[in-house]
Parts: sequence; structure tokens; C-alpha cells
Amino acid sequence: MAGDSMRDRLLIVVAAPVEAEAVLRGLGVDGSGICVAWELVRAGRHDVVVCGVGKANSAGGVARVLDPSVHRGVLSLGIGGALPGAGLELGDVVVGRASVFADEGIETPGGYQGLAEMGFPVGMGLDDARLEGDGVACDLELGLGEGLRGLGGCVVRSGVIATVSTCSGTDVRAREVAERTGAVCEGMEGGAVGLSVRRISGKVAFGEVRVVSNTTGDRARQRWDLRGALGVLERVGAVL
Repeated sequence: MAGDSMRDRLLIVVAAPVEAEAVLRGLGVDGSGICVAWELVRAGRHDVVVCGVGKANSAGGVARVLDPSVHRGVLSLGIGGALPGAGLELGDVVVGRASVFADEGIETPGGYQGLAEMGFPVGMGLDDARLEGDGVACDLELGLGEGLRGLGGCVVRSGVIATVSTCSGTDVRAREVAERTGAVCEGMEGGAVGLSVRRISGKVAFGEVRVVSNTTGDRARQRWDLRGALGVLERVGAVL
């Protein structure tokens, strides 16, 4: 295995080709037509992989391509939905403090119980303080907050990011996710990416960044700006 001096690459994990192409443009690479699921695309000091949407796809993709002898960190990067009460606007950037599994558990007459409350924490079997309850803490050593402050004209905030299997298309669902996780926005991959990283290597850093593309809540009243969010995603890629 290569020494720590060789671990200088950042693995960027995105769900969809359109997100990967935006990130690659920011990194100076034309990604049109070259993004294949679970195959690495090299871009300078970075590797980009399209994992597919959802927890299973993202966990499997990371397990396939992450090389702890090469990658110093893994970044789950993509668009996300703003949760109620967060004060986020379309195009804002959220740097994750933690990625929390929002709907891994059971719905009972007395309310929702997460896996940890049921006695099955997501980090079962791992002795890692960065795994607590239903969440995966993001590593500050990735230095994402400092780098992203160079995004002129963009609001950059830190906060908890919820990882969901079912997106919040009703007001009730959106409020529930926000209240039980403390998250400011939601995506569908971050927690699974982080958990895979922790299980593969305790020495590889993990982070999550989301660009707000839409509001959550009742589907018919949601606001969207996918094109604008992809433009910001490209700018994020440029400062990584």
C-alpha cells in the first residue's frame, strides 16, 4: 500500500450525470458523454464518479471506487432541497456539519423511531466518534468552508443535511424531516456515502455539499431553479 504522502486525491461522488458534467466543467474537463456509473473520471487532483440516485447506489459506488491508499477524502456533492425554517434561498450552498439518515427506522402510532433509538445505530460495530446515532459527522479537515467562501455572490452556510429515501413532497413530510433531524436541506446520498467511507477506512475524510435547487413541501407549490443550481455547482467545482 502506498504511504500517506501518496494520498492526495479527492473523490467527488455525484448522483446524476448532469451534476457530474457541471462539476467537471468547473474542474476544466468536458464531461459530456463520458460519465458512466461507477467509473472514475480523472480531473487534475480529483476523481469524479457518478454513483446513481439513492443510498444503495451511492454506498455501492463508493465501495467500488474508493482507494484509501490514493484518496485523502470523499465529497458527496450535488443539488438538494431546502427544508422549511432554514431560511435558504435557491442557489445557496450548504456545507454539511453532519449527514443524517432521516427515514431509516419505523413509523409507529407514537411517532417515528430512528435506527439508533431502536438499538441499531448506523455505525454498529465501528469504534468511531464521528458516527453517532443516525448521523455521520463531516470532517473539518476537508477545508470546504474556507474554499467555498471564494464563491462571490453565493450564500454559503453550514448545517445538518438530511439523507432521505423519499423526498419531501408534502408540507407535513418536510416539517417532520426538519424537526426530527435538525437539517436545513435534504439529499438522497450523503449519509450513505459517509457511512461507506467510515466502514472502508477511518483515515479517509468525508464531507457533503449541497446547492439548493428547490424548496420542499407540497409539490405543486415548490420553487425550482435547476439550471441556476447547476451553474453554482460548476462554480463549486472550480474552487475545490
